[in-house]
Amino acid sequence: MSDYLSRLHSDEAFRRDEFPVAQKRIFLGHAAVTILPRRVAEAMKQYTDDCCYDHQEFGDVLQRIQRARHTCAGMIGAEATEIALLGPTSLGLSLFANGIDWQDGDEIICYQGDYPANVYPWMEAQRRGAKLRFLKPEQPGEITPELVEAALTPQTKLVALASCHFLTGYRIDIDAIGKLLRGRGILFSLDAIQTIGAFETRVEHVDFLSADSHKWMLGPASAGIVFVREENFERLRPTLLGAWNVKAPNFVVQDQVEFHRSAIRYEPGVLNLVGIFGMAAALDLLLEAGIDRISAHLLKLKAQLVAGLEDLGYEIVGPRSGPAASSITTARCGARDLEKIFHGLTERNIIASHRHDREGREHLRFSPHLYNTEGEIAEVLRALRELS
Repeated sequence: MSDYLSRLHSDEAFRRDEFPVAQKRIFLGHAAVTILPRRVAEAMKQYTDDCCYDHQEFGDVLQRIQRARHTCAGMIGAEATEIALLGPTSLGLSLFANGIDWQDGDEIICYQGDYPANVYPWMEAQRRGAKLRFLKPEQPGEITPELVEAALTPQTKLVALASCHFLTGYRIDIDAIGKLLRGRGILFSLDAIQTIGAFETRVEHVDFLSADSHKWMLGPASAGIVFVREENFERLRPTLLGAWNVKAPNFVVQDQVEFHRSAIRYEPGVLNLVGIFGMAAALDLLLEAGIDRISAHLLKLKAQLVAGLEDLGYEIVGPRSGPAASSITTARCGARDLEKIFHGLTERNIIASHRHDREGREHLRFSPHLYNTEGEIAEVLRALRELS
């Protein structure tokens, strides 16, 4: 365990200072909208305070933006020139769906049971000639390489998947699916918001990736990572144009639209600077802790949650362990009023999520992060026993 994680889990005063939410609540809602670590909030405050005394692109701001690009690139194994600093996730996914030149008969494969942000942009592409086909896994979110391969046809142009299912917590095998698609010349788009910051998420075999920082990256909303592989710059035309991404020397409009040669071509104008600096601080924290060590801690907490929930009579939805498991642990119990239990947890300062599936069934979803402890999980299970 890294020195940072060791101290975080052995020094309660340090943990509560780094993550002030721990002073008041047990927060297990990181798959929804995260809290901010103290250092992230302070980075954002420092920038806004500085803006009281100078314009918002003062001093070394542009250099800090470039450092943030490099940090984001390092997190996913990309080049800094392949990173656009855009959020939310849906913005990047919409840029992908809208920027490709779809021809009649081109097929897009995705999963209707995914989070809507990773379905609606691809549905809309049908208006421009694409044909949409939905994967039908045996279990919700269980998207395997075999399932993807069986769905491919000679007309398949792109496969759009989530790195982890938002309800069941099923993590796909990004590399295996990516290798399969690359070997057939098929584009691979990844909604990675539910894994970056919690589990290794690399783009060696990915063409497009989008992820906002407001979940597992522990960053603010509407600051995110958009990755476009350089070889796809010409295939993915920017659909948002402005003075930032189209060349305009001295802010003079040119006779032709000529985009920048890097992923800046997808950033049309002024960036969300306060959000980007917050995200950069959050990524620095995660890298200090070590993603592999964070993952191991999260799976340890998951094992404790799964065992405790099953003892209480809950049915676990999604993988309990193994390579497809994530920090998302979702449970249901038809005999119980889960909405009432959810509100009971909230009254006890325990923050989880109340979710429904396509059939309308209620679920409780728990999503702890690196600073949550086994003691907190035990307290949550005690509260559930009382409420159930």
